Amino acid sequence: MWQIVWSSLPQLINAGIKYTIPLAVISFALGLILALITALIRISQTKGPFLIIKAIFRFYVWLFRSTPLIVQLFIVYFGLPYLKLKGIAPDGIKLEPFTAGIIVFTLNTGAYASETIRAAIESIPKGQWEAAQAIGMTRYQTLFRIIIPQAARVSLPPLSNSFIGLIKDTSLASTITIVEMFEVSQQIAAENYQPLVMYCTVAALYAILCTILSFIQGWLEKITTRYVKPQI
Repeated sequence: MWQIVWSSLPQLINAGIKYTIPLAVISFALGLILALITALIRISQTKGPFLIIKAIFRFYVWLFRSTPLIVQLFIVYFGLPYLKLKGIAPDGIKLEPFTAGIIVFTLNTGAYASETIRAAIESIPKGQWEAAQAIGMTRYQTLFRIIIPQAARVSLPPLSNSFIGLIKDTSLASTITIVEMFEVSQQIAAENYQPLVMYCTVAALYAILCTILSFIQGWLEKITTRYVKPQI
């Protein structure tokens, strides 16, 4: 058994470095940008035609939080090739597996993270908005100089958990032929007929990676809260 484990580790680690980690990091980075934009639009007090934009983003968040991630992957990778748009995509929208994965994971992360960021921003006492306004700061200055830095600290734990969850969710990318760690473990299991050993091995690798990220999360939380007065 140990011989199988040691012989398969290089392939699994290589798949993790080449696909699993980049897929998670790129998707999370893009997802955070999308989440911040979505959250700012959702909390905006602008009226008029802007309400239509707010409704579109609200629908986007609802859609991706209400449907399974694997279904989203299948729609984008397997479904879009059948969406034939005359003059734009007459043969359908065909995406590379990695590109499709990035798009879906980014949109999914953005939907969930936007609610985390929105809640973090709204958790900052309104008195800070009023104090900033009293000294002549604009709403834009208040948001980016006072509110968002505090909201970042508040949202760090849940966003870190989201990233750890995303690392594990990348295993679903195997369903659209991305050769990440889980897909490689399936391929090796098909060759050596040892699925239990291979699945336990890849599970251990995911656990090790997530444990490392958990320690990093704890370290970041200590840094960002060192000047915060503990509440009794």
